[in-house]
Amino acid sequence: MHGSHLMLALLTCAVSSGCGEDGQSNSGEPLATDPTTPASAPGPSSSGSTSGTGVQPSNTTPGIAPGPGGAGPGVGTSQPSSGVPTGAVSSGPTPSSNPSSGPGGTATSMPTTTPSGSDNPMAAGGATGGAGGSSSGPGGNSPIGAGGAGGDGAGGAPGPAPTVECPSAALSAGNTTHMLQSGGNNREYVLHVPNGYSGDTPMPLIIDFHGLTGNGPGEQGSSPYPGVVDGEGVIMAFPTGLAGPSGNAWNVGPCCVDDTDDVQFARDLVEEVKSMACIDPKRIYAVGFSMGGGMSHYLACHAADVFAAVAPAAFDLAEENQDGCTPSRPISVMSFRGTTDPIVSYEGGYSSVVSGHPITFLGAQNTLQKWGEINGCTGSPEDMGDGCEGFTSCDAGVEVVLCTKQGGGHEAGDASLGWPFLKRHPMP
Repeated sequence: MHGSHLMLALLTCAVSSGCGEDGQSNSGEPLATDPTTPASAPGPSSSGSTSGTGVQPSNTTPGIAPGPGGAGPGVGTSQPSSGVPTGAVSSGPTPSSNPSSGPGGTATSMPTTTPSGSDNPMAAGGATGGAGGSSSGPGGNSPIGAGGAGGDGAGGAPGPAPTVECPSAALSAGNTTHMLQSGGNNREYVLHVPNGYSGDTPMPLIIDFHGLTGNGPGEQGSSPYPGVVDGEGVIMAFPTGLAGPSGNAWNVGPCCVDDTDDVQFARDLVEEVKSMACIDPKRIYAVGFSMGGGMSHYLACHAADVFAAVAPAAFDLAEENQDGCTPSRPISVMSFRGTTDPIVSYEGGYSSVVSGHPITFLGAQNTLQKWGEINGCTGSPEDMGDGCEGFTSCDAGVEVVLCTKQGGGHEAGDASLGWPFLKRHPMP
């Protein structure tokens, strides 16, 4: 097994049935190494949006090792759904009253339907720090962990709070499969509703993108995020990419599937979920593993008007995409990378894993620097602990962070770091 065949086999191990040390699948069958054999795509639906009865994918996908799953600070005001669960859902972490910090001098507003005067870290709008004020507070000043209360400087008047009309019918907790028409294609996704969702308070939405050859149900079963965010009532969606030369993938320019606009699909998906669930438009985020991490980077470049921040894992910005990466506003990015990743080298370089769709990775450090340049960051990356470093002095108060796992391979990010980072950066 040589060249791109070896890399595709390793990637297949990482996102499908897994491999033993001898290169065989866990079922004992030899791995397919022909990069021209596409995986089956999801079948079309005869109607618009349909609900399943509880997708419960296997959580045995090797090579997508979930992060530690530590509990981030909870919302503290979500009420349990009165619906009957249709799928297995984690109960999530215990709510916390520790508010998250915001950059000094910026005003953060929240929806009018969120109760004021509570200890919800995402609750009442207003300033998170005045001009010249400190952005740290009683909760600690770690750039990665949950920060303290906003600064005590002057200024920082509240911005206008958006009005969010919640759908009249609250969704029941569980996993349901839906079909969405986008760009002339039937597109499938899994909608994950946690027990902490009440339906009467605008909640964050996280779109989680799978890796090459994967699918939405598989990503839902292996993602580290539900175990961290479920207790806060966060809605998640797990879409499935269309079939390309090497199986289900995302169109991020030079790679890895043709004839589909996945940026538009992501926009359409957000709008459909907003029509069914009570979603805060200022707290919509993208995460993803491997090729899904590439899709998260791509959305930061081309859909910063929809996504507040992104947290890609096991993928870099592509050299072919960097000149066209012109987000409509500064956007916060936290990347997760392993130093011994055999699929997307930490140092970057040319890759031809997908037949006819070569791509050149910038590398982990160069991706950090490039996002810093795009976001107008100044100074040098700071050590943030937990293997993370990044820029904190950037335009509009955004952050650009790289979290490196020494000896880490091709694996998912650490949601216990990713979620506190994401929710610290709502849409301005």
